[in-house]
Amino acid sequence: MTHPRSGELQAFFTQHGIRDVECIFPDMAGYPRGKLMPATSFAAGNELRIAQAIPMQCVTGDYSYDPIFPDSDPDVRLVPDYSTLKLSPWSSVPRAFAIHDCVELDGQPCAFAARSLLKTVVARYTAQGLTPVVAPEIEFYLTAPNTDASQPLRAPAARNGRAEVGQSAFSMNMLNELAPFWDALRSALDGLGVQADTWIHEVGASQYEINLLHGDPVAVADQAFLFKYAAKEIAIQHGLNAMFMAKPIAGDQGSSMHLHQSVVDAAGRNIFSNADGSESAAFGHFIAGLQAYVPDMMLIFAPYVNSYRRYVSNSQAPVNLQWGYDNRTTGLRIPVSGPAARRVENRIAGADANPYLAIAASLAAGLAGMDETLAPTAALPITVNSSDLGHTLPRSFLPAHSQMANSASARKLLGDVFVTGFCAAKTVEYDSYLHEISAWERRFLGPQA
Repeated sequence: MTHPRSGELQAFFTQHGIRDVECIFPDMAGYPRGKLMPATSFAAGNELRIAQAIPMQCVTGDYSYDPIFPDSDPDVRLVPDYSTLKLSPWSSVPRAFAIHDCVELDGQPCAFAARSLLKTVVARYTAQGLTPVVAPEIEFYLTAPNTDASQPLRAPAARNGRAEVGQSAFSMNMLNELAPFWDALRSALDGLGVQADTWIHEVGASQYEINLLHGDPVAVADQAFLFKYAAKEIAIQHGLNAMFMAKPIAGDQGSSMHLHQSVVDAAGRNIFSNADGSESAAFGHFIAGLQAYVPDMMLIFAPYVNSYRRYVSNSQAPVNLQWGYDNRTTGLRIPVSGPAARRVENRIAGADANPYLAIAASLAAGLAGMDETLAPTAALPITVNSSDLGHTLPRSFLPAHSQMANSASARKLLGDVFVTGFCAAKTVEYDSYLHEISAWERRFLGPQA
């Protein structure tokens, strides 16, 4: 977005008593990183830089020493998207923030940056006169504070002083139990421009879901990014934790991030439907692209060891990429809709996935299917429980990592530099995981091994 006049920005900051601006961007995990900049410097358009490796910082705080990252650790510029400039609703002092893009010093987008990758994928659609439309559904848990990471997470105490025990799906009473948190979060989201369609209580104890309205992929990914940021900050203010792990509580439901996707042409018509309302050939090709290419990018949708605990047979967490109409056991569900709203729901991603990367990978796969006129693996959608047809997606972290690292198609769709850097960082995280001794090992191996 074009830089507003410095005077206009400064007047905005003065009006709201803003002294500092959070210059943030999503890293590989979708976590907000960046720098705090004086509002006067931001208004003046002063250049801001950060180390190139930061967009690929591991969740452990470590970095990969893969050759793709230069030993010199060069800078990238942080370039603000002024349309994202907002007041921070959770800050204890007046503060603003803006989402930034990471740009190399030669002007090229940083190949490691999640937001840049999504923009690159969307540009492929634009070059064909097409516009992808996305709507995510994000599940998460609200838990009691957890000061000892070796102890399991637990549901928080509700109004009656007792913790919820679960199985309260769609309960309005349980949705109201933490009303002060929800009121504060809703107010914050209104200020941030995060457009929520509906809220529900999910199956797990203190598990919830927000449905975001459909829209431009980058704008929607920004909203998902800010939603997570806001939920975590406001939960802490209310003595809670907002958890977006894919499987935070043993024996309870996992948390997903379903992605509804469609594509419109220059006239705004949904290309998944013919003029008579029937399914178009492009619809089948898009589904086929997801079936063909998502398995090689499973590490994007399930980025951690914990992520794979969510994929359980005979649950609504998919174990393959079968497709079906209004069938929640499938990896690719086709909701019942009119021709204008015909879409594909990709149910693979966990809530722990970076929304920018998950949307980019899904859209890239769908476009490749249309470009290559691929056909779905099944000529007809399935009507049975797709779990009965086998677990064909990678079942754990290492196979998914190996499949992506060695995939020519993943490198073609997401870029060789990104795939190399992403997989290198994930190797560092896995090595860190191997240094931990779990309760399972102590419980069963201690007495017998």
